Amino acid sequence: MAFVRSVLRSLVGIIVLPVTILQYIGFWDPLYKRFFPYLMRRMTTTINDKMDKVKKKLFDRLPDFASSSGLTVLEVGCGTGANFQYYPWGCKVICTDPNPNFEHLLRSSGAESTHLKLERFVVACGENLSQVASGSVDAVVCTFVLCTAQNVDAVLKEIKRVLRPGGAFFFIEHVAADKETWLHFIQHVIQPAWRYFGDGCYPTRDTSANLEKANFSELNLKHIIAPLMSLIKYHIVGYAVK
Repeated sequence: MAFVRSVLRSLVGIIVLPVTILQYIGFWDPLYKRFFPYLMRRMTTTINDKMDKVKKKLFDRLPDFASSSGLTVLEVGCGTGANFQYYPWGCKVICTDPNPNFEHLLRSSGAESTHLKLERFVVACGENLSQVASGSVDAVVCTFVLCTAQNVDAVLKEIKRVLRPGGAFFFIEHVAADKETWLHFIQHVIQPAWRYFGDGCYPTRDTSANLEKANFSELNLKHIIAPLMSLIKYHIVGYAVK
């Protein structure tokens, strides 16, 4: 079976060879980053509709981690601001994303979300949050982002750094399917193509393993089957306390 998977994966790699060449010559990434935010704006509406109950239940815990001066949230990989509607009244939000083309859509979402204050937008990847001071936020939020990270452990290290003691990291991430399923096989086969059209997403990641070794003082993690397309229906949801 491993041999078959390897052959099929190679075939998928050949099919997307033109895109690989475009990326190599530096044409694909700028083009994709320009149009991806508009695609995400349409996708996040659907995702929020389907994941509404999951998000509400998770983010209802955010006020529990507010400090005496209120709640400050850092969202890593904020995209278009799809999570704003779930944040509590009066919270302050700092947003980061490696794609600067998200900013105008994010600020539009911020203007519509009168229950919160969008403090600033920082162009940064999760592996380098140097523009956010250590111990300066009460909560960090990351949804559908760790699958695209170049180094998940480095992202989690940065998240722990910026959190104040007792602060919490909230996450919703899709992960690899169970190894004995056909879906796990398919995820590995399509990986060469998926990363190009999923903003660098790796559907084969077991992000729960990274969280378990990140040495948070408390980890509340639940595996769920999300009401999304089969390829990304396996999810982990929860929060981790520094």
